[in-house]
Amino acid sequence: MSKPKKMLVQVEEYLAFRREIGYKLASHGVLLRDFCRYADKIGHTGPITNELVLRWVRKPEKASLNYLTQRLSAVRCLARHLALQDPRTEIPTDEGLKAHRIQPYIYTQQQIADLLSAAAALWPFGGLRPQTYRVLFGLLASTGMRVSEAIRLQRKDVDLQQGILRINDTKFSKSRLVPVHSSTLDVLRKYAAFRDRYHLLPKSTAFFLAERGDSLPYVTVQGTFHLIRNRLGWHPSLSGRRPRIHDLRHTFACNRLLEWYREKVDVEHAILSLSTYLGHTMVAHTYWYLTGIPELMAICAARFQKFAQLEQGEQP
Repeated sequence: MSKPKKMLVQVEEYLAFRREIGYKLASHGVLLRDFCRYADKIGHTGPITNELVLRWVRKPEKASLNYLTQRLSAVRCLARHLALQDPRTEIPTDEGLKAHRIQPYIYTQQQIADLLSAAAALWPFGGLRPQTYRVLFGLLASTGMRVSEAIRLQRKDVDLQQGILRINDTKFSKSRLVPVHSSTLDVLRKYAAFRDRYHLLPKSTAFFLAERGDSLPYVTVQGTFHLIRNRLGWHPSLSGRRPRIHDLRHTFACNRLLEWYREKVDVEHAILSLSTYLGHTMVAHTYWYLTGIPELMAICAARFQKFAQLEQGEQP
């Protein structure tokens, strides 16, 4: 009888297999290796058990429910894979650790305008930094792109003639083309011209440049957004959360749906286009971004009223 593989070996094989079919699994890799170290430390042998997983999941003190859910999700995926080879493997249950959807902050058009104005007023006046953040935040609001996708854009990825952005190596290791509105294209052209005059010999080939001519670090973009948010005095919503950059993506999805309803577009079919545009692998991921804003709920109420009247034989 062959000697059972160590869990770390099984994890590395699992990660290699999943990455070969397109998954990055950066955070899952870190979590699963930590899980292996924990199992080895307590002397666990044999297949994965529900008890082992839940003890490891709950190990961090004062961790958020969302983080605990991420830990559980990582090992559940591993357990499902290993169960195909060893039926003794137990698929861990959620045990009250189901993820809950964090209520996103949906921006008003005025708030987006205020955000762009505040970005344009950043220091140094007349410099590249204020122009970069004004255009960057505007692009996020008008396309729903992920922050990481926007700051990774290279000059060659931005077609300033056709108005098409090429998003490479996305969250799900997919690439896609993102057409932009003519007004957005005009802003991108003007930014590119200003950027090239400001830095004749930039340090980076990125489309969006920092004041010194290098690329924008994600943490710097987040910090700049927080600075602007504080200057604007944006307070937490009723759910207790303050606006995030990522909420621009939620806002874009909701506004696109709202416009389709107003234009009487067949949303059930159009939602697939939105899913592709946002770079989702499944339409269910797109539904996650939709929120019952008052405007959408008003449309739903009107449609339900019309349906109820028809059911009762009344004239709508």
